[in-house]
Amino acid sequence: MKRIALAVGSLACVAMLTLTACTARDGSDADNGKTENITLVDSLPAGTTPVDTVTWAIVEGEPATLNPASSANLIIPNLCDNLLSLEPDYSIKPGIAESAEFVDPVTFVITLRDDVTFWDGKPVTAEDVVYSLGLNMNPASQWYGAFTLIKPKDGIVVTGPHEVTIHFVAPDTTFRDAISGQGGAVMEKAFGEKAGEKLGTADTGLMCTGPYKLEQGGWKPGSKIDTVANEDYWGGAPLVKHLNYTFVADGSTLATALTQGEIDGAINVPPASRAAFQGDGAGTLTVGHSTASYSFGPTSATSAAANPKIRQALSLAIDRKQYIDTVVNGLGYVQKTIVPEFSFQSMDESSVYRAGYDALPEPKVDIDAAKKLVQESGVDVSKPLTIAVPAGAKEFQQTAAIVQSAGQQIGLTIEINEMQASDFGALFYDPSKREGVDFVATQGYLETPGVLGYPSLFILPPDRGGVFNWSGYDNPEVTQHMMAARNATDAKTAAEEFVASAEDLRTGSAPGDTGGHVPAHLPEQEAHGRDDLGRRLQQPLGAAPGRQVAPRQVGPRTGRGPTVPDNRDNDQRIGSEEPA
Repeated sequence: MKRIALAVGSLACVAMLTLTACTARDGSDADNGKTENITLVDSLPAGTTPVDTVTWAIVEGEPATLNPASSANLIIPNLCDNLLSLEPDYSIKPGIAESAEFVDPVTFVITLRDDVTFWDGKPVTAEDVVYSLGLNMNPASQWYGAFTLIKPKDGIVVTGPHEVTIHFVAPDTTFRDAISGQGGAVMEKAFGEKAGEKLGTADTGLMCTGPYKLEQGGWKPGSKIDTVANEDYWGGAPLVKHLNYTFVADGSTLATALTQGEIDGAINVPPASRAAFQGDGAGTLTVGHSTASYSFGPTSATSAAANPKIRQALSLAIDRKQYIDTVVNGLGYVQKTIVPEFSFQSMDESSVYRAGYDALPEPKVDIDAAKKLVQESGVDVSKPLTIAVPAGAKEFQQTAAIVQSAGQQIGLTIEINEMQASDFGALFYDPSKREGVDFVATQGYLETPGVLGYPSLFILPPDRGGVFNWSGYDNPEVTQHMMAARNATDAKTAAEEFVASAEDLRTGSAPGDTGGHVPAHLPEQEAHGRDDLGRRLQQPLGAAPGRQVAPRQVGPRTGRGPTVPDNRDNDQRIGSEEPA
């Protein structure tokens, strides 16, 4: 759930391993000649044939933890179910909770199913839900932003054998959406309290309700994570008996392993590897819609990177068309903000959001204006700035190289620091790990419906949920409009307040001004290996018979923030009903 303040690329398409050309969400062709004949897929057919073992590659690297409150990655959603479930069309349906609704503007009642058990056979109780949601009340949780309007004392309480009531200090139109993502993941209280800080680690594990379980010794640090089907799963036993994860950050290595059948599939396959999956026997590349974006942003309030004029200058110097052509292989289109159009197209009052988006200026390249901003910034340009990227991740390396080149054109020296996956992931959780780093490049996505979650992570004060507001951005007008949109009890007011916040954000000049957003819309790719495996994996991985599956790039996780080696998701469950 991470996101960093400058969106360098977004592709409204998702690329999974099965393809032909990426188009905009409305079905129009993407503005790039390289994407002809690509068909976008929102979901895959339900599986019918049992499979013994599937090996799935995690391209973001090995996670630091599998604790849903502390990490977001592709593995967790296959282990831990959420209170509500996100569907392929981005609608929300019951999950562990048979209902979860506001009964008045500040009171939210969750009614649990009575047939859900943890892997150890113990039933899910209201106490388990209170415990799990309570973890997100900690500012260290990456879901903290979604829980900031809950009363700090006795805000989440048991009110019945299968009922939990949540009391808010003000109306919150975003909370229900959040618990359809990882913010609503449920773990066993007794297990979690006994594990303490070791919850979710390789040594201790966790206890959840999902279709796969992590058994003792299943996580072999530095090597792989093996999970086993939960035969007593309340949603039906998975078809895939063993779902094993390996960590492959290098795109060329991944493409080779997939085409040779050593790995069965992956999501977020590098766009540059598209050609490897064309031709008989090469595997299958599936492309679908996405809310993903590549982005880069400042890591502290004291770095020169936090100066709004520096980021505005870089924004003016970066050629987004070049970015789309070189980094995402033509699978995308330029977007004006870090909030993609897809996120509001089906919302109530979508016309208000559309008018506000259309009124924003088109991004442009203006080197002279950028140089002037650098001069006006007062920054000592003799000191180099450092941008961190995960080692072996070609798209991030290319992103950093484009930023570096843009900086050179306007008098800034930018150095690239390629960090090992574990060290890179630690940047998002440990401030000390960000020392010596000015910018961090990452990939983010919106995990749950709505427009507020993602930008809130960067532009709101930390106590309002700005968990990635590392630059110290503080604009009272923007905060007022964003909170008014969140508190609004009618859709029109919410839309108007959000649009007003975007305009204030664009014209404001507060420290950390986000004028440096560099969006361009980005694809996600899922790859399946050789044809025999490709045909087999066209079925949902781990889905019960008759269930539809769509591996996807999820998805801020709410707008959850950037994807890092320890961050992938939201509900990106392999083999469950998820948006592609």
